[in-house]
Amino acid sequence: MKLSIVVPCYNEQESLPLFYKAVQDVVTKMPIEPEYIFVNDGSSDATLEELKKLHQLSPKTVHYIDFSRNFGKEAAIYAGLQASTGDLVTLMDADLQDPPALLPEMYQLITNDGYDCVGTRRADREGEPALRSFFAKSFYKIINKISQTEMVDGARDFRLMTRQMIDAILEMSEYNRFSKGIFSWVGFKTTYLAYENQERVAGSTSWSFWQLLSYSLEGIINFSNFPLQLSAIGGVISCVIAIIMMIGIVIRTLIFGDPTSGWPSMVSIILFLGGIQLFFMGILGQYIGKIYLEVKRRPVYLVRETDLEQTKK
Repeated sequence: MKLSIVVPCYNEQESLPLFYKAVQDVVTKMPIEPEYIFVNDGSSDATLEELKKLHQLSPKTVHYIDFSRNFGKEAAIYAGLQASTGDLVTLMDADLQDPPALLPEMYQLITNDGYDCVGTRRADREGEPALRSFFAKSFYKIINKISQTEMVDGARDFRLMTRQMIDAILEMSEYNRFSKGIFSWVGFKTTYLAYENQERVAGSTSWSFWQLLSYSLEGIINFSNFPLQLSAIGGVISCVIAIIMMIGIVIRTLIFGDPTSGWPSMVSIILFLGGIQLFFMGILGQYIGKIYLEVKRRPVYLVRETDLEQTKK
C-alpha cells in the first residue's frame, strides 16, 4: 500500500531535515511505500534548496512543488492532494506539531476498523496565548451553531485519508477554500485521535492573530449563510422599532400636544440606522466578493518549478 505524505511549507528551512528524519523513522516500520510531496508556498528563505536536497537523496520518494508566489496554505494543500498518488494520503505540517508517532495507529484504524479518515485534535491548548485560545474556542462554538457542517474543536489538518475520500475532496475545486470545512462536508466514516499540544521543532509560526481571525471568518462565510439571514432579521427589527417610535410620537403629539424633540435625537437615530445598514452591507459585500472571485475562475495556484511531470503547467 502506498502512502502519500503531503506537506505544505512556508519558510521551513530549519524544520525540513528534522521533519523528514522523524517521519522516516516511523514510516519505515510500517507496511507501506511512502511518497513525500512537499509544496513550497512562496517561501522567502532556503526552503526550496532544502527540498531539492531531500529530493536528491531520494528522487523516487521525495517530490516537491514550488509555487510562483505565496498562494496560502489552502492552495498548498490542494496542490499536494492533486499531486498525490497513494492509496492513503496524510496531510502534515513541517514543524512537527503533528506527531508522526500517531501514523501507525491511524493506519490501523483505517485498515482494520474500516474508517475512511482518521483525524487528529489537540486535547488542550497549553502554550497558546489566552486570547487566541478564547477566539479559537468561540469560533468552533459559533460555526457549529450556524452551520450544518460540524467541525471538531481543536481539529488539526493532520489526518490520514483513503483515496476515495481524497477523490471526493478534489471534486470540490472552488477557489475560496476552507479545508477543515471541506473535510467535514464530504462526510465519510471519520474518527479523531486526541494528543497533547506540541511545540514547533524549529522556526516560528507564520500565522498572526489577525490572519487566524480572517481565516475563521472565511470558514463562517464559506460554510454558513447565517450572516445573510442575520442581515434580514436586523432589517426587520429596525423597521419594527421605527414603526413603534413613529406611533409613539404621533400619540404623544395628539394627547399631550408635545412636538417632536430637537435634532440631537434625530441625528442619533439616523447614525444608528446608517451604521446598521453599512454593517449589513459589509456582510453582503463579503459574499459578493467570494462570488466575484469564483466566477473569474482563476487557478488556485501557479507552479514555478517541480519534479512531478503531471503537475507542471
